Amino acid sequence: MALLPIVVAPDPRLKARAVPVEKVDHDIVRLMDDMLETMYAAPGVGLAAPQVGVLKRIIVIDAADRGEPPAPLRMANPEIIWASEETAPYEEGCLSLPDHYELVDRPARVRVRYLDHQNEVRELEADGLLAVVVQHEIDHLEGTLFVDHISSLKRNMILRKLTKSKKNGTLEAEYVPATRKDKD
Repeated sequence: MALLPIVVAPDPRLKARAVPVEKVDHDIVRLMDDMLETMYAAPGVGLAAPQVGVLKRIIVIDAADRGEPPAPLRMANPEIIWASEETAPYEEGCLSLPDHYELVDRPARVRVRYLDHQNEVRELEADGLLAVVVQHEIDHLEGTLFVDHISSLKRNMILRKLTKSKKNGTLEAEYVPATRKDKD
């Protein structure tokens, strides 16, 4: 497995629509595993392929609580097939918008259909943090960032700060998370 560089906004790759995966084969599984390693090292709870510069409809998630064993999900071609009318606000952040967080209101529960790492069609019903992460990562596949769900004033402030940080050299256009060994 390998750590992948994470693309930082604003970057046109984060606004592009990802293409479907024809089949989950060995190369796709390797990408999913590399994405999981990258997500854990960042650290994060979700990562979409466009965030590592790959415009394919692939996401990985692990929304397990601290102290619980890891519960990684690998999803290709995820699609929300049902969403509750009830919504819930959640403070979201993103590995591609480091150190920025805002409240986003999303459906409280969703059902998603996807191909797993064995190329099997699966369905998952999610609520709480898992529902938020699933929706957030699927948004990435459509070229939508969590800041696209907040006011244009707040969104523009965040994107200007990120642009300024890139120009000043205090933030890279892409970064590779340190491994856990590197952090010790």
